[in-house]
Amino acid sequence: MDVIELLPHLRLLRFPVGQAYLRRDGDESTLIDAGPAGSAASIAAWLQGHLRRIVLTHFHEDHVGGAGELAAVTGAEVLAHRLDAPVIRGELTGLPPVFEDWKRPLYADALRHLPQGEFARPSRVTELSDGDVLDFGDGARVVHVPGHTPGSIALHLPEHGVLFTGDAVAASPFDGKVMLGVFNVDRAQAVDSFARLAAFGANIACFGHGDPIMGPWTPSSVSAPTPTPPPPSPS
Repeated sequence: MDVIELLPHLRLLRFPVGQAYLRRDGDESTLIDAGPAGSAASIAAWLQGHLRRIVLTHFHEDHVGGAGELAAVTGAEVLAHRLDAPVIRGELTGLPPVFEDWKRPLYADALRHLPQGEFARPSRVTELSDGDVLDFGDGARVVHVPGHTPGSIALHLPEHGVLFTGDAVAASPFDGKVMLGVFNVDRAQAVDSFARLAAFGANIACFGHGDPIMGPWTPSSVSAPTPTPPPPSPS
């Protein structure tokens, strides 16, 4: 795990697949996503003060795999949208992504970097809805952004101009540009969610994959850009 300080109270935690964010407010911390299974010990080593809550942006393993173990160790509350919470608890199976052909190798490569098999799931998940406000960052508003998964959420800290997008938005691995997140269950919903997040005009945008934007995110339009497929490997 690589740790990058974005602000004195905000760190990016980067894993082989995906990333999480650790926000400190006084003597309490909030973790936005929890990395893949096996990440708990590495995350715990970077905690400052009490880990109050773990907010999960969606049910994919690279974001929730460490949540159950970390919650058991720290006593942190785990929160997720009400539509994804049953999947995170292991009560339901999550919908699979709908792929364009060029994304299948990317997905297979991501799976190769993730631990295989079942992982410790949080036994209790507090269910969230659009518009809920959480007690950190001077009021963190939950934004329901379906499309990547049915219960994907973003978190907006309006007092600080910070937006955590989960996988609804990403930075392209090819050119670093802001793009629609990949591996979505419903692309039309994902495009609408991208537009909703772009309209916030955040000063700092923190993505589930790719480098954050440490400055105003002001795309030329609110329609989701389509990422360019990688060039074919030379034969």
